[in-house]
Amino acid sequence: MAENLTIDDIAEALGVSKTTVSRAISGKGRISAATTTRVKDYISRIHYKPNVVARGLAQQRTFNIGVVCPTDYDLFDLPYFHKCLRGIGEVTSEKGYDILMSLITGSEISNLKRMVEDRKVDGVILTRTMFDDPPAEYLKAAGIPFVVIGSSPDKELVQVDNDHLDACCELTQILIGKGFRRLALFGKDETQVITDTRKKGFTAAFESAGLKADPSMLYMGVNSEQAAEHAVADAMRRGAQGIVCMDDMIASLVMAACRRKRIRVPGDIRVASFYNSALLTGSDPAVTAIDIDDRKLGGTAAVTLLQMIDGEQPGSTLLRDYQIILRESTK
Repeated sequence: MAENLTIDDIAEALGVSKTTVSRAISGKGRISAATTTRVKDYISRIHYKPNVVARGLAQQRTFNIGVVCPTDYDLFDLPYFHKCLRGIGEVTSEKGYDILMSLITGSEISNLKRMVEDRKVDGVILTRTMFDDPPAEYLKAAGIPFVVIGSSPDKELVQVDNDHLDACCELTQILIGKGFRRLALFGKDETQVITDTRKKGFTAAFESAGLKADPSMLYMGVNSEQAAEHAVADAMRRGAQGIVCMDDMIASLVMAACRRKRIRVPGDIRVASFYNSALLTGSDPAVTAIDIDDRKLGGTAAVTLLQMIDGEQPGSTLLRDYQIILRESTK
């Protein structure tokens, strides 16, 4: 019976207006707490569930949000995307929204365009920021609400990110404070904004100590076993006391390269990572890293997007609740 009932039926049964019932269900508009409780108690007793299609037509919404992920991720990126999606899903599910995934490759964004132009979603979350960012440029032109997870030089974008600059600076400062002045930095893709941010955090730590990072010890493009072995050998030749890796994938490659070359960690070289994940837990020795709550990151992005869909104008958010975990690799 309940699935065939309408808001009209509920209003008639309770002797109130359709508007009152609608406001009680949506939680919007002026209505007393007592009336809201009365309506919700009644629909709970009869197991009434609003028709999503009808609700969407009435409010001109799909009750879907799009989440855009790149296809060029690797195994080490999976924990990040999984945790972000979990945080997004927890928020959207509670608010009656579903998620539509869109996978894009570089500047090929036809999937995203189809999702938006066919009006399948009310808003979009981008899970990565780039210096050359076709998805963000397209969404700006399309005029649809969207949020980027990560930092962007385009200050017009609503951004939700962790404070990677301060976190990377703090970890590097700790290593410098331990007396390790000859530190190498290993990174990979310089087209991503996060790479530039982490590099700035690393160099800022030297500046705050009245020192200067050696530019010859900044190794980019470390994205394979061969590249890692070459960079490790060169860093050791230059007298590196420690290797700071921009993420857990690079840290894993470095640890493997050190094992193959019989370089002792931390005896001969110290190793730290600017990103922690379960994929590093099996390292021997355990790797010092920055632990970041990606689940909270995704949830905050979802809350921000839903506010925009509701007509609010939230600003960008920078989360600062990271944790630096000191482990055996930097002793």
